[in-house]
Amino acid sequence: MRAVLNQAPGEPDVLQPAEVTEPVATFGTVIVQVAAAGVNHADLLQRAGHYPPPPGAPPWPGLEVSGTVVSLGPERSGTTTPWHVGDQVCALLTGGGYAERVVVDAGLVLPVPDGVDLVDAAALPEATATVMSNLEAAGARRGQTLLVRGGSGGVGSIAVQTGVALGLRVLATAGGPERVARVGEFCADSVFDHNNNTLVEAVLAATDGRGVDIILDVVGAAGLADNLAMLAVGGRLVVIGLQKGRRGTLDLGLLLTRRASVIGTTLRSRPLPERVAIVAGVRENLWPLVAAGQVRPVVHARLPLEQAADAHRLLASGEVFGKVLLTC
Repeated sequence: MRAVLNQAPGEPDVLQPAEVTEPVATFGTVIVQVAAAGVNHADLLQRAGHYPPPPGAPPWPGLEVSGTVVSLGPERSGTTTPWHVGDQVCALLTGGGYAERVVVDAGLVLPVPDGVDLVDAAALPEATATVMSNLEAAGARRGQTLLVRGGSGGVGSIAVQTGVALGLRVLATAGGPERVARVGEFCADSVFDHNNNTLVEAVLAATDGRGVDIILDVVGAAGLADNLAMLAVGGRLVVIGLQKGRRGTLDLGLLLTRRASVIGTTLRSRPLPERVAIVAGVRENLWPLVAAGQVRPVVHARLPLEQAADAHRLLASGEVFGKVLLTC
């Protein structure tokens, strides 16, 4: 089968399809014929040599796919797989999605939600699992105020829609008037242009000086000071990305005064039972909202697998609204 291999780390032009060994279904796994794979910032980091795949994962990128079940591995003792050959599914991976077929633990597989195109479903597993697990980590509750930094991204667009659907008051940021307007279409309470230097003042004004209960942040180090300034007393900053740096300075005095928390999480490196539990939670709590049309995948572009290098350049450009998908 074909998979997209990184022939020279850091050089996108050598991210090209090549023949690799077919995956083999083992105990408790399924083989999925891939219709599409989601492209994530983690894939760019892996290509550059900064985010190696965990042990046992294929060396090529790809953290999520959609497609059709074509083979089932032997069932684990005492378990029964819910999947059948021919099922249309999407799945969360630790790597290897840029390929014609993948092997994945049955517990990391989700049905394609009602009303969602099979290809577009590849935009859902990574973002929904990230959003739901981090809202849970932050103790999000109906009526609280959530600020999504980067509401136009693949994760951010899902976070805004999910927050609204779960009854949070959602504020968001985006870059430029057009993107601000598009994020506003997700029914966010307020959307701010993060290209302006007035974000902190605008958020505090929108919350009558109180600040927000939860921040989902993809900015990283460069956003630490502003994020802390925007938190309410007892607020939680959840760092889910490092787009603008890994190391920063934090005012611990202000952190203490606000009785605030800084939470850092990952998804890919979690033990399998934890990822299975997260996927089960997504299916129970978020999939009904997707089927009802309250949360939908946002797809910027669909490119063939052969154009993986172009997909990476597109994502790195900062112009993407939602997700880029590679189709097989």
